[in-house]
Amino acid sequence: MAAMHTEPGNPQPDTAPDRPRIHRRTLLTAGAALAAGAGAATLLTHDDRPTAAAAPPPPAAVPFHGARQSGVLHRQLPATRLLALDLPADTDRAALRTLLAAASDVLARAAAGRLADQRLTGAPPTTSLAAIGPALATRLRLPAPETLAELPALPGDRLDPARGDGDLLLQVSTEQPWTTGILTEHLLTATTAAGATLRWQQTGFLPPTPDGQTPRNLFGFKDGTANPDPADPDLWHQDGTVLVYRRIRMDTAAFAALPTDSRELAMGRRHDTGAPLTGTAEHDDPDIYAKHPDGSYVIPATSHVRLSSPRLDGGTRMLRRGWSYDDTPTDRGLLFLAFLRDPALFTRVQTRLAERDALTPFLAHTASAVAWVLPGAREGGVLGEGL
Repeated sequence: MAAMHTEPGNPQPDTAPDRPRIHRRTLLTAGAALAAGAGAATLLTHDDRPTAAAAPPPPAAVPFHGARQSGVLHRQLPATRLLALDLPADTDRAALRTLLAAASDVLARAAAGRLADQRLTGAPPTTSLAAIGPALATRLRLPAPETLAELPALPGDRLDPARGDGDLLLQVSTEQPWTTGILTEHLLTATTAAGATLRWQQTGFLPPTPDGQTPRNLFGFKDGTANPDPADPDLWHQDGTVLVYRRIRMDTAAFAALPTDSRELAMGRRHDTGAPLTGTAEHDDPDIYAKHPDGSYVIPATSHVRLSSPRLDGGTRMLRRGWSYDDTPTDRGLLFLAFLRDPALFTRVQTRLAERDALTPFLAHTASAVAWVLPGAREGGVLGEGL
């Protein structure tokens, strides 16, 4: 027998050991066993395989019609788009009703899954709201709440007028960004045909968040803890409410560079759990008066949680809803929406924050709007029919 070839560095013995002989009867027996095993596997594959789990049912549609608009009552959906429209100076109430009827038609059909657009086949649920700006309400002498008014100049504001205000503010929210884009096309087609012009638009998003948990903002902290129930009567004016919108640019890189304890002291909450510094769980009530033995506050006097506490405003609260935005690497932040009876509450809170909040060096308010969120449309009706 010729010597086995060996590779350098991998020596092999000069002679190979004798190989065991396989008898023909052994080979036939093994083949039969393999065939039987293959047959059993086939039977298992076709007869005994587990049944695939049924697909979860699609999420239920959110009704458009109701006493109050779904964009306030329903839970936050992850993708949103805000549109601000301006109306011609000669717009009267009849023209406004025509415009609101056109918007209502699009929103109602979208909510019911009946908007004529193949791109929306199987589209997820939609929520929406429509709100009237103070200037238009004054111009047409609409029966808006007496508290509806523009915000005064606030410390530190860097507002771009082209990104704020507007005669009519619309918002659509869904589970997927592509849906908001398609709905925007239909809304603009309907409203511009009724005489409106687009003033500004802004998209926003939420990170993936399990149901029932609070989403996080671009600083990495939970945002929206301790919100009142959307149905709280203190938020409403006969099924309408007031919206304050702020576009807030965030210096995320500079804030992330701070040590964890510095970020938590600035916020007044733990990063990982969202618990206040005086508690152990996210929804523990922050004790803004608790002190260390040396007399300093456990939740610092300059923390965001302390300065925005309802205790400093007689317990009055606003429904806070925020979506993140990411327009460019240097323009990222929060779209802050507050629903409340009186925007004066927002003015008081924001003034305190602007003057003393430890987060202020990392924030810049770049756009603002106030609007009257109309009562909802009754079944078969449209938004604003009471006007």
